[in-house]
Amino acid sequence: MLTVDFDRLAVREGDVVLDAGCGLGRHSIEFMKKGASVFCMDLDLDCLLKTRYTIASMMKSGNAHAKSSFLTHIGDALNLPFKDGTFDRIICSEVMEHVNDDFQACGELARVLKKNGRIAITVPTYISEIVYDAITYEYFTSPGGHVRKYHPSQLADIMRANGLEVYAVGFKHSFHTIWWMIRGVVGLHNGEHPITKGYHKFLHLGLMSKFMRRCEEFFNNFFPKSIVLYAWKK
Repeated sequence: MLTVDFDRLAVREGDVVLDAGCGLGRHSIEFMKKGASVFCMDLDLDCLLKTRYTIASMMKSGNAHAKSSFLTHIGDALNLPFKDGTFDRIICSEVMEHVNDDFQACGELARVLKKNGRIAITVPTYISEIVYDAITYEYFTSPGGHVRKYHPSQLADIMRANGLEVYAVGFKHSFHTIWWMIRGVVGLHNGEHPITKGYHKFLHLGLMSKFMRRCEEFFNNFFPKSIVLYAWKK
């Protein structure tokens, strides 16, 4: 389940890339398939261990590009442990809405990106966040949860102020908009509710079905969960 379009990001074989806030490694895995050298970074050690295991297993089975490589690294988006101009490509997916100082986080991402390098930053859409906030107070009060809502122009202004020029915009995950509405109604932490479990199976079906993926692409035009801003470093 990719949020970022790798063709739009123009990922190339041999690129040195950063997956900032990699989670369970969905974008890191795609980087590996493209032949990039990936730094998988997150603050969550459990996520990093799972990501490392998944990618190592993929490489062992021959499902990764022969020229790809990876490192897992604990790191904070507000103080990235890398030199200036290290990376050709960066993905920062669903992170900025969690950090206390998004301007500083964006500045750090821009600092470690090479000149003319490209970056994709994804955040939840403003409308979806309003809906979830109206459904349940838990959405913005749970530990580790979201601390702000983004207008697209607001995030674009932050990126531009840090030397990143937006060249494309994408919308993703309309089916997940419904998923979070359901979870808000039945309880964010009630993963065993029959409706929650049933819709989760539907989401897995969508990943496996070309027809379902095309349907979701259509509905992304109306109620997307995430917005993706693609930019290059001037």
